[in-house]
Amino acid sequence: MFGKRQDGNGVIHTLIGDGTRIKGDLHFDGGCHIDGVIHGNVIADKDPEAFLTISEEGFVDGSVRVPRVSLNGKVQGDVYASQTVALGATAKVVGNLHYDLLEMTSGAEINGKLIHEATKTQAAAKHSRSAVSESERVQPVPGVETAKTA
Repeated sequence: MFGKRQDGNGVIHTLIGDGTRIKGDLHFDGGCHIDGVIHGNVIADKDPEAFLTISEEGFVDGSVRVPRVSLNGKVQGDVYASQTVALGATAKVVGNLHYDLLEMTSGAEINGKLIHEATKTQAAAKHSRSAVSESERVQPVPGVETAKTA
């Protein structure tokens, strides 16, 4: 698993194995896979392509701040995913889930709020689409009456 592709996301650079317990925050780049327990926050603050996978045995007691998350275990804290979140059938979040795109399998649990936060790129694209549609509206032609609805 270490150094190999995991869930099609990319290469795992950091592995927290089953039976491993960490007390404190975990900062990482690239891919991280958790089978153990972390009592602290899990953060990928420098890598916009970073991803985190948490197996069925994995547990995080703290917040998670990662662009992409694939969760099958448990997070007791808020999850902030600037890109995607994939929740497997055994996933459990006790806290708020902030996401851009969400994929959720039947059986997954969220005990908190779902908060959609579009990325700046998507917000800009939506704004430009609405501006284009405004400019494409049919303009009235002088001297021609248009049908009015009651």
